[in-house]
Amino acid sequence: MTLRGRLTAAFLVVVLGPVLLGALFVASTATAVDRSRSTERLAVAASTVRTSVDALCQQLRATADAVALNGDPSAAANQLVSRGLAAGVRITDVNGQVTYASAGAPSPPWRDCSGTAEPQPEPVHALAARVDLRDRAGALLGTVAAAQLVDPAFVARLAAVTGVAVTLLGGTSSDRVTHTTESRDVRDAVLAAASAVDSERVTETTEGRYVRRIGPSTGQPLPLVLSVPSERPPGLHVTLIGAVVLAGLLAVLTAWRLARVTTRPLVELASAVDRVAYGDLTARVPVRSRDELGRLAAAFNRMTRETGSYVAALTSSRDQLRGHLAVLGDTLASTHDLQRILRVILHSAIAATGARAGAVLLVEAGGMLAAQCTEGLDGRWPEDDPDGPQTLRVPVGVGVVGAVAATGEPQRGRVEPTDVLAGEPRCRTYVAVPFATPGGPAVPAGTPGPGDETVTPAAALGVLALYDRVGADEFDDDDLVTLRTFAGHAAVAVENVRVHEEAQRLSLTDPLTGLWNYRYLRESIRREVERASRFGRMLSVLALDLDRFKDVNDTYGHAAGDTVLAEFARRVRGEIREVDLAFRQGGEEFVLLLPETDARGAAIVAERLGAAVRDTPIAVEAYAGPVMVTVSVGIAVYPDHGSTGREVLEAADDALYGAKAAGRDTYRVAEVRPDVPTRELPVLAGAVSPPDGLPRAGRPVQAHREPGGPARS
Repeated sequence: MTLRGRLTAAFLVVVLGPVLLGALFVASTATAVDRSRSTERLAVAASTVRTSVDALCQQLRATADAVALNGDPSAAANQLVSRGLAAGVRITDVNGQVTYASAGAPSPPWRDCSGTAEPQPEPVHALAARVDLRDRAGALLGTVAAAQLVDPAFVARLAAVTGVAVTLLGGTSSDRVTHTTESRDVRDAVLAAASAVDSERVTETTEGRYVRRIGPSTGQPLPLVLSVPSERPPGLHVTLIGAVVLAGLLAVLTAWRLARVTTRPLVELASAVDRVAYGDLTARVPVRSRDELGRLAAAFNRMTRETGSYVAALTSSRDQLRGHLAVLGDTLASTHDLQRILRVILHSAIAATGARAGAVLLVEAGGMLAAQCTEGLDGRWPEDDPDGPQTLRVPVGVGVVGAVAATGEPQRGRVEPTDVLAGEPRCRTYVAVPFATPGGPAVPAGTPGPGDETVTPAAALGVLALYDRVGADEFDDDDLVTLRTFAGHAAVAVENVRVHEEAQRLSLTDPLTGLWNYRYLRESIRREVERASRFGRMLSVLALDLDRFKDVNDTYGHAAGDTVLAEFARRVRGEIREVDLAFRQGGEEFVLLLPETDARGAAIVAERLGAAVRDTPIAVEAYAGPVMVTVSVGIAVYPDHGSTGREVLEAADDALYGAKAAGRDTYRVAEVRPDVPTRELPVLAGAVSPPDGLPRAGRPVQAHREPGGPARS
């Protein structure tokens, strides 16, 4: 997102945030207040309904008592009905047979005022109160029931008393209406809301009415539904949404205007910076004000003018620098630190040509160019490449540097913004020069020679590539000549280092077996003993000798003996770890160094070596049958058998003589020398193996006997 977009978004958040929160607060507050007031109204209405029904029931009980206490119940019933105290009176005997019913009494069923909370299957026609009819002696004669008609007028009176809409449900069905004061357009929604609750909780309909269901219950046997309309102002939410939308439009327009005015100087400055970054030092920024942005624009213009002067001075000094490159090449050829040489060459080449970045790539096995050192390549890689120059690997023949390595032809040019160099950094201009072995500089294939023959290109060692010359100019022919000089120095340096490494390898290895020689053995055993002493580890030394090897030379000849030695060395390498070291001490004698290995581990290696030689005879060309050989092994462990590398090696030799004396084709572990200073290390009762599982020097172990060897501790 651009700065203008971020400023606009921030302004909108600051302005619209409170507006939205305010609108939500108003809407939620209005809803909460409306629900609270409606709930309170329904609670008062429910209390009023219970009071009204209870008063009616008390009136009916008084009427029934008056009839029961009168000597002439029928006359008293007619009188009370005519006075309007009840809509009807009915007298039954002890068997439930009606003995008297007033004229115009409501049709059954009558709902008893003292009925339970269980719903009745049939709709209510009348509300009745019953009392017992007894004679003067107190004997039960029957019952007197006084009833009041439950009709639309009764429901209307309840609605008038409570101030809410009242609906009388019929039977056990929640959607069956007996009488109601609800309007037809909201009746179905009220009944649906009432059927969704099974208690006196308040619920709201989609039309904006609050509904509460009461009864039937003890003392109030009528199943009623009360509802009140919402008191929220009509169109409240629409008004709030309109206000928020209007505020949002005004905020967007204001934010866009402010962001445009604020970011315009920054956009101009960024454009000028991009032009300068690509070498256009004539870029200037208009100064539109005297505020901080105006001072920044003035400082930028002053900086570009001074930078242009510096670039001119550097360009004039570049020619002087080229005169010293020959001396630099002689100096670089005298060291064998390849990385240092290549860094010096690359840095000098960049300084001499005025490039902004560069890299030196060498050809690896498999035809892959890999960067050995780079400079100034940060920020020149695609955003989805997290490693950048660390992964600069280009196949030979691919891209610019790959084509240079494959053809031996230097290249220079300009890259269009739409072009992408596969596997190479982004740039606008480039120059790449190959370098080959000093015996034959890299030249294009097919170049005419002194006669009719053509020159064959030498094998390329690598490529020296530079990118983006200061000033946005392309690299010229002079830069190409300068880079060829550096490439020649790089070729000499690489070849010298390789020759030096090969000579060093030959001086430390045995030419017949490829194992390390006795000279490297003395250096390695000293180094491994020092490492084992520093970290408290063990070091096992194995002295190996092929049994009766003189008979092999005498029987099959020295050529066969050399074959046996080479095959034995190959089998030794196959039985040891990468960290282990194998040496040919001389003749048929070999030495193994096993770091971080105790006597038990060394014995296991010795058994494997013996089996590898014993079980598979060595085939020798020009002879009909294979050659059977065995090996004897002596084992010594630092620090148990010596405190120096020489002492441990001598102990291994003594153990080897013991293996020879025991009949050959076996191994022996050296005896612990009594003169070796020892000290007791305290070990906790609950001691466990170290976390890395490696043995520690000096850790006491129980005495046991190795297979084929003497007891050790």
